[in-house]
Amino acid sequence: MPPTTKAHAPKSPAGRTPASLSGDQLLAFYRQMVLVRRFEERAARAYTEAKVGGYCHLNLGEEATVAGLMAAMTPDDYVFTNYREHGYALARGIAPERIMAELYGRSDGVSKGWGGSMHMFDVAHRFMGGYGIVGGQVPLATGAALAIRYRGGAEAVVCLMGDGTTNIGAFHESLNIAALWGLPIAYVVVNNGLGMGTTVEQASAEPELYKRAAAYRMASARVDGNDPAAVFEAARVALDGARSGKPFLLETVSGRLKGHSVVDPARYRSRAEAEALKAADPVAAYAVRLHGQGLLTDELIAQIDADAVAAVAAAVSFADASPHPDVSTLFDYTYATPVPNDSRRLPGEALFPAPPRPASIEGVPA
Repeated sequence: MPPTTKAHAPKSPAGRTPASLSGDQLLAFYRQMVLVRRFEERAARAYTEAKVGGYCHLNLGEEATVAGLMAAMTPDDYVFTNYREHGYALARGIAPERIMAELYGRSDGVSKGWGGSMHMFDVAHRFMGGYGIVGGQVPLATGAALAIRYRGGAEAVVCLMGDGTTNIGAFHESLNIAALWGLPIAYVVVNNGLGMGTTVEQASAEPELYKRAAAYRMASARVDGNDPAAVFEAARVALDGARSGKPFLLETVSGRLKGHSVVDPARYRSRAEAEALKAADPVAAYAVRLHGQGLLTDELIAQIDADAVAAVAAAVSFADASPHPDVSTLFDYTYATPVPNDSRRLPGEALFPAPPRPASIEGVPA
C-alpha cells in the first residue's frame, strides 16, 4: 500500500501568508482551529460514554480546511456538507451548545435532536445539512445553485465532499450541469487520502482529484489543506468565479488524524503513516508558524486553549441539561407542509382504531 502522506503532498506552496490577511485574521483562524479540535475531542469522549448515538465522524486533522473555507464565505452563502460536519457547523457560527445538544439527541439541538451527528441543518446560518449517504448532498447543492441563478441572486453555494465521493455518478452529473448552466457553486473535495480504508491511488486512476474538472472545462485548483490562509485565498478565488457564473472544483489536501469514524481503529495505516500524520498536526504546526511570526506567545496559546476548553465544557453542560425530544414530535418534520392523511402511527400501534365493543345484552357477556 503506498504511503498516503507522501502520495498526497500538495503542489501549492506552503507557509506563505497572503498579504491581504491581517494578523488578527490569522489569529482568528487559529482560534477557530483550536475550538474545533477541542470540540471534536470532547465529542469522541461523549461517544465512548454512550451520550452520542448512531455514527460519529470527526474533523480531527481537518481544522485548517474548516477555518479557511468557512471564513471565505459570506453570511448569505449556502453550505452543504457530508457527514463529517461538526467543525463546519461551528465555523459557520452555530453555537457549540446547540451542536453538542444535537450530538446528544436533545431537543435544544440544532435539529431539535432528530438529526444527530450526520444530519445537522440550520436555515438561519444557511447550513443546509450533513448527509449520511455518500454524495447525497452533491445534486441537492447543485439544485440550490440553480435556484439562485433562476432568481438572479448574488449568493453562492459551497458543496463539501470527501475524496471517495468523486467516484460516484452524481458527482460527474452535477459538475456537468453546473458547467453547462454556469451555476454559482464551488465544489470542495477534502482529500484525506482515504475513502474509508482505501487509498485514493487504489480507487482513482487520477489521484489528483482537482484534475477531474478538466472533463467539464471547469476551473480547478489543489491547495494545502493544512494551511488555513492558503485555503482561504483559494476559496475566495473559487467563490468569486462561482458568483460570476463559473463553477469551480477545489481540492484541499488534509490528512485524517483518526479513523473514518469514532469506532474505526484505522488499522489500514502503518505505524509510520500514523506517526507522520501526527507530526504534521495542522493545529500544532500553525501555532509554531504564528509564534515564529510574533503573532502568538506561549501565554496566548494557553489562553486560547483555555477559552476553547471552557466553551466546550459549557456546551456539554448545556447538552446534558437539555431534555430528550417528546415522542409526540416524532413526525413533526416528515413533510414541509401539511399532507392529507399523514400517518403519525407509532411502532406497535394498530393501523386502524379498534372497533367499539357492542353493548351487553342482559344475561350475555359483551
